[in-house]
Amino acid sequence: MKALNHPSWRIVNIYHGIRAIPAFIIGLIPTWAHAEFGLNLHAPASGLAQDIYDLHTVILWICLAIFIAVFVPMFFALIRHRKSRGHQAATFHDNLWVEIIWTIIPVLILLAMAWPATKLVVSMKDTSKEDLTIKVTGHQWKWEYEYLGENIRFMSNSSTPKEQIDGAQPKGENYLLEVDRPLVVPAGKKIRLVMTSSDVIHAWWVPAFGIKQDAVPGFIRDAWFKADAPGIYRGQCAELCGVGHGFMPVVVEVVTPEQFATWQQQQKTLVAAASANAGKTYELAELKALGEKVYATNCMACHQPTGMGIPGAFPALSGSELIAAGKAEHIDIILNGKPGTAMAAFGKQLSDLDLAAVITYERNSWDNKLGDVVQPADVTARRK
Repeated sequence: MKALNHPSWRIVNIYHGIRAIPAFIIGLIPTWAHAEFGLNLHAPASGLAQDIYDLHTVILWICLAIFIAVFVPMFFALIRHRKSRGHQAATFHDNLWVEIIWTIIPVLILLAMAWPATKLVVSMKDTSKEDLTIKVTGHQWKWEYEYLGENIRFMSNSSTPKEQIDGAQPKGENYLLEVDRPLVVPAGKKIRLVMTSSDVIHAWWVPAFGIKQDAVPGFIRDAWFKADAPGIYRGQCAELCGVGHGFMPVVVEVVTPEQFATWQQQQKTLVAAASANAGKTYELAELKALGEKVYATNCMACHQPTGMGIPGAFPALSGSELIAAGKAEHIDIILNGKPGTAMAAFGKQLSDLDLAAVITYERNSWDNKLGDVVQPADVTARRK
């Protein structure tokens, strides 16, 4: 043991330690080679986003030039004229012209940056001369899109599988950035968005378009974008809006004007078909099958797949006294929601068929074995 503490052994240990350092660094090189060091704004997909990107780049270079002009001479003076090298601190008094110059120069720099920035902000707020207006309503936690004047309205929900969220499956390429129904718009057209919210503050954000606008309850805000080329563009809610905030993506599908016209006609056909089926009588099995899908999209996050809810936050539906009370009470709360709670009003979000289906599903699932059926006509009657 004494031999190991001999100075010669200490020198050997230090030598081997120094030799290990390059080996450690070399071991990291493959990791560095595959690392992503790029840091920048999202690639622009609209003229507005390109203007934001260009202004950001110009101001960044100006800031770099100011940094060099100020700090390089300062560090040079600190190093070359330090006291340890025999330099003495200079004594001098105020110089009016120097103070005027170093006040005017920053003001001119700020004005040079403020002018293009102000023009860009004014352009971002100019929603006139639009080709298409879409009303966007934020809900906890999904988006509602209504094409004004076109009789097209639908909900856009996150479609990331629950298995991926729970870690039972590998995460997909667009994890938490995929929806069941994207917003569809034509390329090269100015799209005006009028935004509001039904509950809390949300924010509709698609970085590729250079657009981020808050959706505030009781207020109408507007914004616009014009996509340059067809493609799929993704974003998300950018305002902390509750426990489901991370599950509120935005997906915009940009298509050619011809494809958009075809899509519009298809949507109008679907609306007409839904209206025609509103008076149809459905079997229990049909409604339960559809209701299970509606429940998975709109209700499962709060009330859970088992219908047991989340204790202290969201009530259980399985064995619920409300459901056992009767169909009318059940329909009313689904239609109108419950003030003061997270229970939203689905009357404007879902069709009468979807509402009838999900209510039937809830009344005949888990510990609820009522055996009754709610038809679309029953929902329609409760709306009046």
